[in-house]
Amino acid sequence: MADRLDFQLLSLGLRRMGWIRFWSQVTLGVVVIGILATNRFAATTGKTIAPGWGAAVGATTLSFFILLYSLWQGWQIVKLGRALDSAVRPSRGEASRLMKRGIFFDLLGLTLAVVGYQAYGGSLFMETLKQTPGVAIGTITENFTINSIQILSLLSNTQVLFAHAIGLIISLWLLRRIYRN
Repeated sequence: MADRLDFQLLSLGLRRMGWIRFWSQVTLGVVVIGILATNRFAATTGKTIAPGWGAAVGATTLSFFILLYSLWQGWQIVKLGRALDSAVRPSRGEASRLMKRGIFFDLLGLTLAVVGYQAYGGSLFMETLKQTPGVAIGTITENFTINSIQILSLLSNTQVLFAHAIGLIISLWLLRRIYRN
């Protein structure tokens, strides 16, 4: 049987890791939404969009929406940590269900982010195939079709991928910690 000190330590660990998960994902989510909004406004410039670019932006956007749910999961972990320090404690099963649900949604978000990443990579590769070989560095020609917005969009996908990876790692660690006590 666990004593009061074990529950206090578990409560402290859950709250700290929940806050770390929450704020790191909020920070990365703000970066992602800023880049996706910039990408949306830049896409209206009339430039033809490379094949696969719409699927990449769509997968990144879906992964971002799953990240919003993951933010809520991080807040639930903090609440769980607070509840463990009170007189009425949630059961180990309730805590593990919360962690497993977070793991599932982080894996789903990671999968969508990887699909988007592959679509971005393929689209950028197709753009590089359209370039004229031997163009000198620093010259601006009509053939150089990759612009900074496209690279920034690829980085937004990397940010959402990293945010889900943080959530997954923390959820797995907390699940291990719950079953250890």
